[in-house]
Amino acid sequence: MTAFFQYLGMSYDWAWFSATIAGILLIALPLMLSVAMIIYADRKIWAAMALRRGPNVVGPFGLLQSFADGLKVFLQETIIPSASNRGLFLIAPIITFTVALMAWAVIPFNSGAVLADINVGLLYILAISSLGVYGVVISGWASNSKYPFFSAMRAAAQMISYEVSIGFILISVVLWAKTFNMLGIVEAQKGHIFGFINAFGLNPLLFPIAVLFLISAMAETARAPFDLTEAESELVAGYQTEYSSMSFALFWLGEYANVLLMCTLNAVLFWGGYLPPVDWAPLYYVPGILWLFAKILFFFFIFSWVKATVPRYRYDQLMRLGWKVFLPISLFWVCLVSGYLMWKGHFG
Repeated sequence: MTAFFQYLGMSYDWAWFSATIAGILLIALPLMLSVAMIIYADRKIWAAMALRRGPNVVGPFGLLQSFADGLKVFLQETIIPSASNRGLFLIAPIITFTVALMAWAVIPFNSGAVLADINVGLLYILAISSLGVYGVVISGWASNSKYPFFSAMRAAAQMISYEVSIGFILISVVLWAKTFNMLGIVEAQKGHIFGFINAFGLNPLLFPIAVLFLISAMAETARAPFDLTEAESELVAGYQTEYSSMSFALFWLGEYANVLLMCTLNAVLFWGGYLPPVDWAPLYYVPGILWLFAKILFFFFIFSWVKATVPRYRYDQLMRLGWKVFLPISLFWVCLVSGYLMWKGHFG
């Protein structure tokens, strides 16, 4: 894209700057539209599983419901509690929303179609996703209210707990792919099973941790049955209790952008990303972004399905699962996978 702007007569510096801004917009704008549509899809899936109709009035089939809700919160007054820390109170949702978008910079949408093709892409995602907890903690503390503060402490403990197991799970993927580069991880899955199936997830040694990663992703994004940070029976609405208008909407958008990111990581790290399911030449005529999009939708359906059907955990059960079940299993699996790869001479 830089070459295109140079062709228009720009210097290299301005061409690179313009290409970077264009790339960011090409990711951010469709992502915001996607967030609006998956909120609609989420509500329709819940409704179908409860034998209800869901959104069906605003626009054809209710497709404009999310946009109507967005307009409603945009027109509302932003209420700031008098006893809150005004600056931190306002910056917290901005941090949550911005961090949710930043991780998409290294996601490969097709071969070579990535905004920042860096060698440590997976480490970058881990670092960025770890920053998401700051927006939640700051919002809980700055509200100067007990319920948001309790929720913020819960969120910090929950995110940190499951990030540890996610980190160990990703080590196994990196060992097998021999790279932290996201494009390299996807390409390493080409013909991985029987020479023609494009997926790490069907590898008997990696399938169990693919399941662990899916469950940990739900806990990391505070989705049901791990939505203890927004437990309305105990904490009203959690860290968002004192927020209104667009500041509340930014939390909502950031949450769904994170859910989409975790669905994408499931597809990219274990199920071939933009590659077709089978390494068969005719399937490569379908654009890679469509394969990736189909896999994201599949995992998002699983997220919604679980939210609609699985009851919420107690908080002690949530922490026990993270520290006493997932952490030992993921740590054991790193030893198992690395031992197997050493035995096979994978690093030679």
